[in-house]
Amino acid sequence: MELGISTFAEVMPDPHTGITISHGERLRDIVEEIEMADKVGLDVYAVGEHHREDYAVSAPEVILAAGAARTRDIRLSSAVTVLSSDDPVRVHERFAMLDGISGGRAEIMAGRGSFIESFPLFGYNLNDYDALFDEKLDLLLKLQKGGPITWSGNHRAPINGLEVFPKPDQDRIPIWIASGGTPGSTVRAGKLGLPLVLAIIGGSPQNFAPLVELYKQTAAQSGHKVEDLGIGSHSHGFVWDTDEEAADLFFPSTQQSMNKIGRERGWGNYTVRSFDIARSPKGALYCGSPETVAQKIIDLRKNVGIKRFLLHTPLGTMPHDQVLKSIRLFGETVAPIVREEIARWEGK
Repeated sequence: MELGISTFAEVMPDPHTGITISHGERLRDIVEEIEMADKVGLDVYAVGEHHREDYAVSAPEVILAAGAARTRDIRLSSAVTVLSSDDPVRVHERFAMLDGISGGRAEIMAGRGSFIESFPLFGYNLNDYDALFDEKLDLLLKLQKGGPITWSGNHRAPINGLEVFPKPDQDRIPIWIASGGTPGSTVRAGKLGLPLVLAIIGGSPQNFAPLVELYKQTAAQSGHKVEDLGIGSHSHGFVWDTDEEAADLFFPSTQQSMNKIGRERGWGNYTVRSFDIARSPKGALYCGSPETVAQKIIDLRKNVGIKRFLLHTPLGTMPHDQVLKSIRLFGETVAPIVREEIARWEGK
């Protein structure tokens, strides 16, 4: 069971003081958070790509490279790279550089993105939303194999027998497919035999079990070894000494963030009741004491089959020292409980 941290590098007014830190300060904080995650033995740290005022990272590989230079073991991934509005050649080149700096620890999590700001910014038509992703993923997978590339498509100039540099330290940079939980993206990952990451940020995580089974069935029918495929998820959460303290600390920024996005997307108001339902044993919010969070992750493995879990923390803007402590507790206390129980359970 791989355990890690994901972040979108939010930059929002502090819900208590109203003060908004600079993008630069948030970036420097993230480097320290990557260091902490590596220090406490977590497996992966993943950073999202956004092109908005309220997020600090537009190029995950840049901040990951800064973290790579100050860490030794942790794997470093985007979460996600918005492949539809990027050039796969440049994506592979940049992650190959990250791979070299980190000594072979880079990963790409490719997705269509949950925001659309990058499309008009880089001159893409939203009517091509699906076609862009399919075509660019095809090219990225050819680049992953290495060697001279010959390729043509409808949304990019063709490549005729050219090789792309630099070469990564790894034989191939792992490429994960990120999904918000649609059957279409799940089937795509299964057919291609690519590892899958599900964004489980609402409802009950157990409701995603049929999607995981669909993924496995599709992969098997396509001739891939299901046991070798990665199945991951990321969910919002926060670890503190007790359930009550964790809830008190995490709710203000969670409410602020969810309501901001909710206003843009027509969601209902996020309330204390919404929060309490989400952090209950069957909810998708992993907020509580180390024991509480560990048990929810164990249940996720047993009931859904997740092999990699990313705790998305913080949600919104929280004090940096609180985020560091949450990551430390996740690595030092939650991870050993989860790994020991999974090893005992699967050893039966």
